[in-house]
Amino acid sequence: MGNGTRLGRVRGLGSSKHGSQHWLQQRLTALGNILLVTWFVVSMFRLDLGDHAAVHRWASNPTVALALILLVVSVFWHFRLGLQVMIEDYVHGEAVKLLSLVILNFYAIGGAAYGIFAIVRIALAPAAGLAPGGM
Repeated sequence: MGNGTRLGRVRGLGSSKHGSQHWLQQRLTALGNILLVTWFVVSMFRLDLGDHAAVHRWASNPTVALALILLVVSVFWHFRLGLQVMIEDYVHGEAVKLLSLVILNFYAIGGAAYGIFAIVRIALAPAAGLAPGGM
């Protein structure tokens, strides 16, 4: 007859059908994070971090910049998904829950946008003729 309890079906509170999609998104972003963070850490160990120009040249590579952008998107998306579940489960007031979710979305989107902007600025700096660290 359907999912959920009889009382839930009467009230229209059966399965929302979004839990499995959310679960899958969390697992896929976690897998992406494992791969991309491992690549990033290994790359950092291979670089001379004391040489700003070497790190700038590395980050200016279009392939590296794309991987860094994917890393930023994956980390902030995973962050948002995880905190959304925590807020939905543990914040009980509807107004506070809504406000918390709105703030979370602004923070996640703003942080990801700022990270992407910084990576694009580094990647395009050589094309614009800007010196590393210059404006």
